Amino acid sequence: MSTVQELLLLPLALLVLQASLCHGACVEVDSDTEAMASKGFRLGCISCKRRGEVHATASVNWYFKASDETDFSLIYIYEDIAEEVIDLRFYGRLMWNGSKNTKDLQDGSIFILNVTYNDTGTYKCTFFRVLTYKKSPQIETNITKIITLNVVPQLTRGMASILSEVMMYVSIIGLQFWLVVEMIYCYRKISAAGEEALRESAAEYLAIASESKDNCAGVQEAE
Repeated sequence: MSTVQELLLLPLALLVLQASLCHGACVEVDSDTEAMASKGFRLGCISCKRRGEVHATASVNWYFKASDETDFSLIYIYEDIAEEVIDLRFYGRLMWNGSKNTKDLQDGSIFILNVTYNDTGTYKCTFFRVLTYKKSPQIETNITKIITLNVVPQLTRGMASILSEVMMYVSIIGLQFWLVVEMIYCYRKISAAGEEALRESAAEYLAIASESKDNCAGVQEAE
């Protein structure tokens, strides 16, 4: 493969590498904290397993503490497909919105239907994970995440949301600019290589023509 071809394939190879690294990855993204009254809302809770090759099982418990309460109350349990709403305040309004894998959960999110102002408060999501190693005892881990939810009549865009969107567009524009620069660079390299080849071909042709002319002149003189 020539150097010019390698330069042309470099941007494509980098994009493929980035896509392969992102594929199947677990990313712990914080939950939104502002819900609109009378609408649905997803309480996000993600806990990534750190060792992908280790077999694990997990269950998720959700707790809630209203603004005027001092202690958390268990409101929801998810384990081995089975789900159960514990708190009467959430009967008929909570549903599972997490991982479909029944053994190793990584996304323990739930969805609240018809949000009310009474749902304002602090939510606690707890992952109970059991790691199973081949030559060692099982290891149990508990991971807890806290979410403070505020219910409002109309949603407002926070500064973090605006900044993340701006950064996304900047990244896209930056990547496109980089690809354009790479294409221009490769085009110039190809053009320069083509011009150099043409100059070499022309010089070789002129040398052959001059040699032929000299040979013809020598033959004529000999006659």
